[in-house]
Amino acid sequence: MNRTTLEGGACQKPFDEHVALFLHHLRAAGYAERTLRQKRWALRSLARWAQRKGITAADFHDRHAAAFLARSSGRAKDFVAVQRRAVRQFLGFLRSGTIGAYPRASRNTPVGHGLLQDYEDYLRNNRGLAENSIRVYVPFIRSFLASQAARPGGASQRWLNTLAIRDFILDHIRHRSGEYIRLLGTALRSFLRFLFLSGRIARDLSASVPTVRKYRQAVPPVFLSPEEVERVLAKADRSTSTGRRDYAILLLLARLGLRAGETVALELDDLVWRTGEIVVHGKGRIVDRLPLLSEIGEALAAYLREDRGACASRRVFLRRWAPRTGLTGPAAIGHIVRAALVRADIHRSGRGAAHLFRHGLATKMIRHGASMSEIAELLRHRSQTTTAGYSQVSFETLRTVALPWPVSGGEQ
Repeated sequence: MNRTTLEGGACQKPFDEHVALFLHHLRAAGYAERTLRQKRWALRSLARWAQRKGITAADFHDRHAAAFLARSSGRAKDFVAVQRRAVRQFLGFLRSGTIGAYPRASRNTPVGHGLLQDYEDYLRNNRGLAENSIRVYVPFIRSFLASQAARPGGASQRWLNTLAIRDFILDHIRHRSGEYIRLLGTALRSFLRFLFLSGRIARDLSASVPTVRKYRQAVPPVFLSPEEVERVLAKADRSTSTGRRDYAILLLLARLGLRAGETVALELDDLVWRTGEIVVHGKGRIVDRLPLLSEIGEALAAYLREDRGACASRRVFLRRWAPRTGLTGPAAIGHIVRAALVRADIHRSGRGAAHLFRHGLATKMIRHGASMSEIAELLRHRSQTTTAGYSQVSFETLRTVALPWPVSGGEQ
């Protein structure tokens, strides 16, 4: 049985038909006609090149894209940039499975077609992992499967053993950071448990992946003071559509302590205007209801009424430019926060810009006498160990319980 038959005939379409479907997809997403003309011109050139090389849409991979783009290395920079964006976007479209032309997992993997997709479904449906976590795990496992397929006899029933796992780990941790190694081990243990639980291997090999100890430094979290939070909000440019969108986002972070991913995931149905609530889809697929404060409600209503416009996407916050879909991920919220901090002349280093508001809200509550359990409830922590880290920021409170330093003779 050949590859085309296995994939239900989707790959029988000529390459240029896939290009046409891709352009139709972009038009539906709101891309301008001028942009579509540029991409059409670049991809028709790609289709002619692929036809001469005998490459089908199902076979089109990164190495083919690189070979095609290498032909234009001597052309004008603007021309190369347009062509590179179009080709990479088209490749991502094929991989997305939107038209069924690109297999989710290579058929040369030693455990058969669809394994990577099955693992994704396991993480999403059985483990309840957030999409961000899945995006961290899956590339490690894709690399692992590719390495096993390249091994001699990789497709045999005895393809996986502790030696194969050890070799993969040693090959991939050279010159890597401790955090990378830790995540690699976490992903591998998760995948090996999945293989065992799904009956694909006879014994659980997750214990063969060594753990990497992560030491936590007892340092207070970085946060924004109440005065800084108000300054950031006051500096928001609410005279523009983008500014009104960003102001509503900043209010959700500052007043309710939402995470960046929770803010991105908000949909129109999550705003329950009648009861004055916001439905928040948090970590581990936990759903909570928070009060829709009047200040937040007014900002959201202004954005939805004046700026968001009609769109097929149900996400509350949309991109500024085509495609008119929801924000791409938590990184988009981080970008909005960093720009807001610059406008307010506030400088903070490190990652997790959106969490500055969340940390600031917890710190404010502590300094107003809130208990750890109250803070954990508001921030929706699954473990109060997480909340306990905020106790370090209340230095004034700690001084009241500190014992006096002893001096010679037992007198102060």
